[in-house]
Amino acid sequence: MGDTFIRHIALLGFEKRFVPSQHYVYMFLVKWQDLSEKVVYRRFTEIYEFHKTLKELFPIEAGDISSESRIIPHLPAPRWFDGQRAAESRQGTLTEYCNALMGLPVKISRCPHVLDFFKVRPDDLKLPTDSQVKKPETYLVPKDGKSNAADITGPIILQTYRAVADYEKSSRTEMALATGDVVDVVEKSESGWWFCQMKTKRGWVPASYLEPLDSPDEVEDPEPNYAGEPYVTIKTYTAILEDEVSLKQGETIEVIHKLLDGWWVIRKEDVTGYFPSMYLQKAGEDIAQAQRQIKSRGAPPRRSSISNAHSIHQRSRKRISQDTYRRNSVRFLQQRRRQTRSEQQGARSPLTEEQPQTERPKPQPAVPPRPSADLILNRCSESTKRKLASAV
Repeated sequence: MGDTFIRHIALLGFEKRFVPSQHYVYMFLVKWQDLSEKVVYRRFTEIYEFHKTLKELFPIEAGDISSESRIIPHLPAPRWFDGQRAAESRQGTLTEYCNALMGLPVKISRCPHVLDFFKVRPDDLKLPTDSQVKKPETYLVPKDGKSNAADITGPIILQTYRAVADYEKSSRTEMALATGDVVDVVEKSESGWWFCQMKTKRGWVPASYLEPLDSPDEVEDPEPNYAGEPYVTIKTYTAILEDEVSLKQGETIEVIHKLLDGWWVIRKEDVTGYFPSMYLQKAGEDIAQAQRQIKSRGAPPRRSSISNAHSIHQRSRKRISQDTYRRNSVRFLQQRRRQTRSEQQGARSPLTEEQPQTERPKPQPAVPPRPSADLILNRCSESTKRKLASAV
């Protein structure tokens, strides 16, 4: 078995806790070499002490001997009084610090000091109990990666979902569910795997096994985008159900509807159908990380494949049929082709106008033949006849 090391550290956000007194802790998702993913909680004072010790262990790389040799990232010292705005404003700094830390030489990024600091501690597994008067408030990092202290309006309340069926976990990073379990969703991944917590448990759960408490429909599902986004398949998939699409690895397709359960509607020429988003990668991006995620969990099951699902809602989820997807997709493609042809014709027209045009001569009126003298005398007036007679 290979050496233990950390592949990536992602800042999820921070919590405002009230026991034993008010303080703030940052939430980190630590991804290890064995494809396991752990959530750990650290105060900023702990992080800063870790940073100082790291500099002492590697004085050359910390710039103590020569500032030009410094490669260990900077980290500002804690303030005398750390409030909520300070906790919020540090998120960008900590994200950059963790990225830089993982990019350091192996002797630093994989040293025992780094590994020990980000290992799961017993306190990381302790969730707030129901007996606590005031539970922690969770603030998540914005999805666009930008955070502004002025944007703080209050805690982000974790969404609560209910399990529609029993789920047996298949790896250490997942969490088992029983029908009726109520969980808080910490992170909704596009893969269809959601990171949830329930009492003393945390782990990844397939979104298809969860439903909102107030409605069967997922209000965050976006509208279809028939313009499509180009993606490339990174793993072969053979369709199991009639409304799915079979594709081989390396095929280019268009995604027209990104559903939160991880089963996206894709288009291949004029054919549409469901395909697992975990087996897709945006065109032009590195596929190595996505392929590692496939090895750790694989595609989540679809709701239609859960035979013993029990919903608390009387009506079922609203779903767009594949006939509707195909009909709207064909209509959009036809419209796009017409628009493309029109633009191409419009692009050619100016060239025609710029070409010099030779002026055509104006047509001359036809000159009739001269009538004979007898015809002229026959048709002229009496006055003209008298003048001609006198002239003779």
